[in-house]
Amino acid sequence: MRNSKEVIQLIEQLRKEKKMTLGKLAEKTGVSKSTLSRYESGKREFPINNISKYASALNTTIEHLLGIENLYAVHSESINVPIVGQISCGDPIIAEENLTGYRTEPKTGLPSGSLFYLHAEGNSMLPTIPQGAYVLIREQPDVESGEIAAVLLNDNAEATLKRIRKDNDYIILTPDNNQYRPTVIDEKNPCKIIGKAIRYTFDL
Repeated sequence: MRNSKEVIQLIEQLRKEKKMTLGKLAEKTGVSKSTLSRYESGKREFPINNISKYASALNTTIEHLLGIENLYAVHSESINVPIVGQISCGDPIIAEENLTGYRTEPKTGLPSGSLFYLHAEGNSMLPTIPQGAYVLIREQPDVESGEIAAVLLNDNAEATLKRIRKDNDYIILTPDNNQYRPTVIDEKNPCKIIGKAIRYTFDL
């Protein structure tokens, strides 16, 4: 199996064989031309988890790019749900710069809308959400009082999971773990709801 450096070298080779410019590849993959240039020059590590759209853009297969002949074929009714890490200010939530990988999920049972995963790194939502769980989020600007939401704090740079309580003009971010204190949101301490927590998965 090829590593990320070998994969991007093959992508560059195929691109040039097809006389495809970086701009055209950027258009086909939805990745900026400057980011592609950094991948090819080795200034930035190529995200091998995001390989499927490059295979499609170059009219080849994932198997060929990875150098695996008998790669297990993911069912056509499955999709890759992005995992969001650190949020870059000003970028869309699911911008490539914010992603740390993908989780493959069957389409059946997934809610409609724009979906992403957050990795629960703390224990403030115990016992509802275990530490280390991947929480499926449906992107939406608001939730009902009592629901768990993904919320941006600290100038839209930090994403956290909290239960939303609404009280007149105030929003209270409430951890399910009673060892943590709620946070009152107002004009002096703003937040931005980015999605509703749907469910979580957990790797053993």
